[in-house]
Amino acid sequence: MSENHAPTPVPRPASDARRREPMFPDGPAPDPAGSHHERRIRSFQPRRSRVTTGQGEALRRLWPQWGLDVDGMRRLDLGELFDAPGLPVVLEIGFGMGEATAQMAAADPGTGILACDVHTPGQGNLLALAERNGLKNVRVANGDAIILLREMLAPDSLAGLRVYFPDPWPKKRHHKRRLIQPEFLALAATRLAPGAVLHCATDWEPYAEQMLEVLSAAPDFENTQPDGGYAPRPEFRPLTRFEGQGLDKGHVVHDLMFKRRER
Repeated sequence: MSENHAPTPVPRPASDARRREPMFPDGPAPDPAGSHHERRIRSFQPRRSRVTTGQGEALRRLWPQWGLDVDGMRRLDLGELFDAPGLPVVLEIGFGMGEATAQMAAADPGTGILACDVHTPGQGNLLALAERNGLKNVRVANGDAIILLREMLAPDSLAGLRVYFPDPWPKKRHHKRRLIQPEFLALAATRLAPGAVLHCATDWEPYAEQMLEVLSAAPDFENTQPDGGYAPRPEFRPLTRFEGQGLDKGHVVHDLMFKRRER
């Protein structure tokens, strides 16, 4: 076909154009790390659900101040991020809708919580809770926690690490997607300060058993429990609605608390 007979472009419907525009131009990016990082098995799947009006408003107003994209392109200064040099900072991986995170932040204002997730409604909800309750010690990270740990956090920079109710990936062929693996623990150990605690919780019995086995074998960690078993739920970890529903169904929740060994 010659240039003189080229087909006339069909204008894209306005609705289609709107779908291609980011919902929150100054908010969390859909894929912050892009393609400049290696392809590998992920321990999470992005969850798409509706963002409420309140969550969306919180994202628009508060993300530039309290949010960050995990792009893997810079090293974070945690003192600058929290506007509090010397503040001990705990990383929480996967916070759901953020209710428990907000409760822990309110109960311990002397500790910063860097909360990482990929769930946009939860990000907006946590930001709204932080503003409503006057919490200055919460920052929300959007993206892959592995990239955050490996590329953006300095060695020995974390005062703790929390992994509460991660996806258990129950089917055997999916076990490789579970977050708590030897490779993850080796990376986490480099970012935790000596003596810092890695605290995990799960209501999936087989995953709890795997966690205990893998953590017990990790050379950089030691169990805080003298008997080498599970820990009682500490008072600072709130009983969430999700956990309460599981307990009502007869689920058993296991906490594991392992300390980063002194060098």
